[in-house]
Amino acid sequence: MKCIRIHEHGGVEKLLEEEIPTPSITAADVLVKVKATSVNHLDIWVRNGLPGVRFPLPMIPGVDAAGLVADKGSAVGHVSVGDRVVVAQGISCGHCTHCLNGNDNLCREYRLIGEQRDGADAEYVAVPGRNVIPLSEAVSFESAAASALVFLTAWQMLTEKAKIRAAEDVLIIGASSGVGSAGIQIAKLHGARVIATTSSEEKAAKARGLGADDVINYHKQRVFDEVRRLTERKGVEVVFDHVGRSVWEESIKCLAKGGRLVTCGATSGHDAVTDLRYVFYKQLQIFGSTMGRKGDLVTILKLIEQGKLKPVIDRVLPLSEVREAHRIVEAGEHFGKIVLLP
Repeated sequence: MKCIRIHEHGGVEKLLEEEIPTPSITAADVLVKVKATSVNHLDIWVRNGLPGVRFPLPMIPGVDAAGLVADKGSAVGHVSVGDRVVVAQGISCGHCTHCLNGNDNLCREYRLIGEQRDGADAEYVAVPGRNVIPLSEAVSFESAAASALVFLTAWQMLTEKAKIRAAEDVLIIGASSGVGSAGIQIAKLHGARVIATTSSEEKAAKARGLGADDVINYHKQRVFDEVRRLTERKGVEVVFDHVGRSVWEESIKCLAKGGRLVTCGATSGHDAVTDLRYVFYKQLQIFGSTMGRKGDLVTILKLIEQGKLKPVIDRVLPLSEVREAHRIVEAGEHFGKIVLLP
């Protein structure tokens, strides 16, 4: 099969088009013919490499996958060859306490495709049968590939960790990212008032189109000052962050008393400094979040099918243009997701 592989860390030139054997499967696995995948910041980190993290090179990147069942093992009964499916990216042991309680993303063996095993930037991807979810004809492969990771991540951040409530003020950092554009919609779905940050007037208009009540252009305005003004000096109940170091101190200050900050990433750096005086005096809570439960992806897909959530696609490119897709995401020139078609 044709695929994209990384043999060593570095720039986009390390993304190589190769021909390798199609993956084999066991009785418990499914082979998915990939019809659409997408680019996430995780793909950038895997390509660049991270200090202290070993990736199993060479490997195929790509965390999101939607497509058709090409083959299945004898123990898989919930899908048939030819069925439309989306892949739940997190693979866990299936038998530990966390897995049995439905909290599979807390499993000690939890691994993502495209991070610790071959991913979806290929014609085919093999995964355990429990990781394929039937996909309605009402949801396109492109939409599924653009939504699975970012909506699942944002869903856990807001509903499970921050426990968002109606009428609360929520600050969405980085509205133009895939997870940011998902966060805006999920917060609005739960009745919150959304204040979003972004880098241009064009992106601000798109954020408002997704439901943001107020948008702060951080190139022209100071986020803390605007949050104080918009909330009459109260601050926000929830800060939704995936940026890290460059916004961390300001995000802490933007919280109201009793506020919650939830973070899922650190695209600007992981070594943020926290002034603990704000944490204990304002009785703040800080939550870390990674991915979400596979079962929540079923709920998300139903909400997409009903039109209550909308995957945001910046553009669709052939997989052969994966280097350009990485460049766009790394430069922050997108709003939403870059989808790739093998």
